[in-house]
Amino acid sequence: MSNNNSNIGYVVFLALVAALGGILFGYDTAVISGTTSDVSVQFGLSEMSKGWYVGCALVGSIIGVACAGLLSDFLGRKRTLLIAAVLFSASAIGCCFCSGFSDLVFYRIIGGVGIGIVSIVSPMYISEISPASIRGTMVTLYQLAVTMGLLLAYLVNYIILSNSDSLYEANPFVQRFFGSEMWRGMLGSESFVTVLFLVIVFFIPESPRWLIVKGKDNDALKVFQRLKSTAEGVQEEYNLTKSSIAGEIKSEWKTLLEPGIRKAVFYGSAIAILGQFMGVNAVLYYGPDIFADAGLASQDSSLSTVLVGLVNMITTVIAVFIIDKVGRKTLIWYGVTSMICCLVLIGLYFIFGAAAGISPYVLLFLFLAYIFSQAISISAVVFVLLSEMYPNNVRGIAMSIAGLSLWVGTYLIGQFTPWCMSNLTPAGTFFLFAFCCLPYMWIMWKKIPETTGKSLEEIEKFWKAQN
Repeated sequence: MSNNNSNIGYVVFLALVAALGGILFGYDTAVISGTTSDVSVQFGLSEMSKGWYVGCALVGSIIGVACAGLLSDFLGRKRTLLIAAVLFSASAIGCCFCSGFSDLVFYRIIGGVGIGIVSIVSPMYISEISPASIRGTMVTLYQLAVTMGLLLAYLVNYIILSNSDSLYEANPFVQRFFGSEMWRGMLGSESFVTVLFLVIVFFIPESPRWLIVKGKDNDALKVFQRLKSTAEGVQEEYNLTKSSIAGEIKSEWKTLLEPGIRKAVFYGSAIAILGQFMGVNAVLYYGPDIFADAGLASQDSSLSTVLVGLVNMITTVIAVFIIDKVGRKTLIWYGVTSMICCLVLIGLYFIFGAAAGISPYVLLFLFLAYIFSQAISISAVVFVLLSEMYPNNVRGIAMSIAGLSLWVGTYLIGQFTPWCMSNLTPAGTFFLFAFCCLPYMWIMWKKIPETTGKSLEEIEKFWKAQN
């Protein structure tokens, strides 16, 4: 499909609306980092309970990922995004006004379900409304939105923390939600974006691809008329979508069990879950606590997480522009090597830094270098690579399996990082993260082909040739 036949401005608008789900994904993921300390003190949480407070949303995400495909196929992409928006809104408001720890966990799980849904449906919707020639760029808007959500959460946490003392003198409502129990304001502030997402999703059309699957061809043609600028373009896209869906209906699910494809699914799931054991989510979830333990004051530790989010977002922008020029495996090789060096140095700092009188800002620099290394490698590559590895007729189910693996790994890191920091010491925890980089690099080096510049058919032939 040619860009000349496309209403690019309208496509970009729809992609940006769907990408709002990515901002909520990132915000809900990162906002927790500023609340763990106060919540732990207020509710008297043990290390495992603290891990459960962080990890419970990830349990919801696993549920959301498992349900997203079925919901979007049955109800449509738009209605499923509306459901996610309602869940996000309920979670933000519920966390803000909850009466106890059990209620807080419940609403965090509700928000987690929303995260899982948008992580599948938002990119899916964007890909289905975008012309093929700019589809990759449009989908990366979602990935960039996730990093923007992370940064937004860190900024909100920092602003609330910086002003908490003055807010003690405000009226009792403000004092409680932004002063004495500031975690309520941090979690509840997400509601502003969730309501915007909920309202604006009403104004986007349903995916024309889903409409054709459901036999609503006339409705699909109306959507194509808004996406395309010429009658020829409308008919061309309609015919291409119709023929593509016909091919998918005839596909055989047994393809998934072919030896080569089965290996592709296994290795894809392996890099998805191993990528979570390399430490990035430990930094995103527990950054303020880690920096505070290293000697930074509370406000400085919160500001440090803002810098982490800023570096993460800027590096993602850089990765978007170089990933097709440098290559997937090259980015992984240099990025993960740098990650290992940073993690080892972080571990050594926790052993020798304080005794040697080394400033904790050296540790902050190492963390920022680590975030740069992961953002330009594993975080930038993983979903691009997974979307290229599998044949068309099993890509959806194969990516769901890999996505489920990713969220299980994320949950385990969220749950057990406090235990590891307490029992293995911070140094031992980061040495462990460095060690987990090694099997990831081995799989990428020995088992995963370079996909840059190759057609999907060439990649499919590679995996089908594996026995």
